[in-house]
Amino acid sequence: MDAYVSPITQDLSEPDIYLYTPSGKRIPVHASILASASPVLGNVITWKGAVKIQGVPDGAVTAFVEFLYSSRCRCRCREEEEMEMEMEKYGMHLLALSHVYLVRVLKQRCVEGLGKRVSTENVVDVLELARLCDAPDLYLKCAKLLASHFKSVRETEGWKFLQTHDPWLELEILRFMDEHEKRKRKSRKRREEERVYAELSEAMECLEHICTEGCTHVRPCDVEGGRGRGPCKKFGTCEGVQVLIRHFGTCQRRVKGGCLRCKRMWQLFRLHSSICLCQHSCKVPLCRQIRMKKEEENRKDDARWKVLVRKVALAKAMSSLALPKRKRDEETRPE
Repeated sequence: MDAYVSPITQDLSEPDIYLYTPSGKRIPVHASILASASPVLGNVITWKGAVKIQGVPDGAVTAFVEFLYSSRCRCRCREEEEMEMEMEKYGMHLLALSHVYLVRVLKQRCVEGLGKRVSTENVVDVLELARLCDAPDLYLKCAKLLASHFKSVRETEGWKFLQTHDPWLELEILRFMDEHEKRKRKSRKRREEERVYAELSEAMECLEHICTEGCTHVRPCDVEGGRGRGPCKKFGTCEGVQVLIRHFGTCQRRVKGGCLRCKRMWQLFRLHSSICLCQHSCKVPLCRQIRMKKEEENRKDDARWKVLVRKVALAKAMSSLALPKRKRDEETRPE
């Protein structure tokens, strides 16, 4: 039987052993090169004198050997297009070979290549292989894709085969999907809470801004007439606070506690007094009175209110820290 001669080995010294493919094709190789690229192959060669690779197509074995000879640990002497073609055709086989024979550089390339090519059609097969070959990054990517497109994946032959032959892996995937969905809900809830805290912080800033400097229709409490001002940068929030202030000043139902808009305004006043740092110079209405009343009554706020105050104060602090950066970005932005 004729031996396959790789073009990479033509300029080297005479090969000293043969590597056999599953069909029996011989590939002349150099024991020293294989041993330097793979410690497993090095151990096999020392006591057998020849190596036979089973379980993969002959083309995958040829691509594996050519990779070892290209010395990708040191340089990239082969064309990227050639490697991409081999990855497209033998990517899963090369990942298995690189894992079994401990060729870490090839394994990393296979993980990256298969990660780019994973789809709903092959995700189950790639996930199983990633699990067997200890490739957590590839496994996680496959699991996320499977969770996101489960309706399409469960119609594939790979999923049906998995249900029949590996129920433990199916259970593991379903548990991951359940935990993934819980994390997504928790993340959405956290983002929604952060949005609410940021909006309340912005409302606090607008309330202080209105009562200190005035804005459009509402002026500071100690200024009569006042100078005209245009809309501020946070006009949407500022206008809403102005409407609440004007309503709060004229509403007759708030005395009986029956007006929801007045309750909202009262909550804004109370929240402001809880985070206000101005002891005597604050111009926001009722700020000092609310603080003094709370000190006199010495009542304990409920836990939820304390959390709200702390979160809004944190959002306000983060907003103030981000402001100088926004100003620098505006100054350096090209016209």
